[in-house]
This record gives sequence, C-alpha cells and structure tokens, in this order.
Amino acid sequence: MDVTGFELALLCLAALVAGGVDAIAGGGGLITLPMLLATGMPPHLALGTNKGQSVFGACAALVRFSRAGLVSGRLAWVSFPLGLLGAFAGARLVLWVKPEVLKPLVLALLVAVAAILALRRGPPPGDRPEPPLSRLRLLGGLVALVIGAYDGFFGPGTGTFLIVAFSSLLSHGLMRASADAKVVNFASNIASVALFSWKGVVLWHVALPMAAAQFTGAWIGAHLTVKGGDRLVRWVVLAVVTALVLKLGRDVLMG
Repeated sequence: MDVTGFELALLCLAALVAGGVDAIAGGGGLITLPMLLATGMPPHLALGTNKGQSVFGACAALVRFSRAGLVSGRLAWVSFPLGLLGAFAGARLVLWVKPEVLKPLVLALLVAVAAILALRRGPPPGDRPEPPLSRLRLLGGLVALVIGAYDGFFGPGTGTFLIVAFSSLLSHGLMRASADAKVVNFASNIASVALFSWKGVVLWHVALPMAAAQFTGAWIGAHLTVKGGDRLVRWVVLAVVTALVLKLGRDVLMG
C-alpha cells in the first residue's frame, strides 16, 4: 500500500510529537496509530508499521536516559530479557484470546492509576531507599514479564503502567521510573517488530521516515524529562491516562 507525500509528511509530524510524549510518559501510539489508520491502511498493517517506527523512539529515549545516568543497570539486567520474553508470550496469546476482553479491566486500572497520581501526597518515592538487590530484581523482573506480556497481547497504557509500577514497587522517582520503563518498552518493541516483520505486515517505506521523526521526538522528550524531573512526568502521565481512559471508554461503550 502507498501513501501520498502529504500523508507521509503528516505521519512524520505525528511521529515527532508521539516520540516526545512516549519518552516522557508512554502513550505515543495514541497519536500515531489513528493517523496510520486515517490513511486507509488496514489495521494489521497499521499495527505493524506503528511498531516498526516506535521501536526507534524507544531506543532514542533509552540512550538519552542512559547517558544521563538514570537507567539502573542492576535492574536492566533482568528487565530487558524478561520484557522480551513477556512480549513474545503475549503476542502468542493473541492467537487464543481476543484482546478486546481486556478493555474493561484496563479501563478500571487506568482510572486507578490516575487517582493514585492525582491524590498522592508526601515525599516522592525516589526519596526512599530502593529495595535490596535481590528484591529489586525479583519485583522488577516480574513487572517486566507481566507488563511485557500485556504489551505483546494488547498494549494501550504499557509505558504508563511501567512507570507507576516501578515508582510504587521499587521506590523510584517518576523520572527514574520513566527511564527504567524504556528498557522494557524497547525489549517489547523489538519482540513485536520481529513478529510483525516475520508476518510481512510492516510497511518499511512508511515506517522508516516516521522512525527518523520518532527518534528525534523521543530524544527531545527524554531530554525534557531529565530537565523537568518528576513534576513533568507526573502531569504528562496524567494527560496520557486521561486520553487512554476516554479512548477505551468509548471503545467499550461502542463495542
């Protein structure tokens, strides 16, 4: 399938914005996927192409956060492989269970996430000491496996769920949790791209120009996160959660 030059330019602009949003709080697919579908692209091609370009954004954000010293190497040692494994398992699960059955549950979880972020008081989690190494890897690995599987199976809100889970369970501040989330995001995106490429549903002539824009946007978003700290991440996460709740709520009502 071909897209016009004007459509490709709009898709690249959407990827630029999505890369920035995704680097900070997740949820970039809320911008790029509807734009891909708006070109008349069949859903399976839109999903594959979206993953083909978003993996570059996850890579850019991960590199920028790593350079800022925000990515925990002790945690990444387990979160990357388990995120990869979880995503492959989740993608296989789609063959037996329809992802639509998760929409009401995910909607409820997102509302809970919004409430936690909006009502939380006191010192940020990052002010508390993190768990011992064994517990850090156990909890972090479990989060990576479960949410990685969710990303491979369904996907919406993956980055947001990772940030809240790492922040709540590992006593990381939101900025650091966002950085550690990118390790799992990158792993699950690699798994998805490998699967979609194998099935031939990635339009690389569309995905690669978008990838360049997504990479740039993600680098900028990660840089803003490093400068803006927990406060920026908190408000962008709340905005992304609100958008996800509205989208999934509409899907449930119309489904």
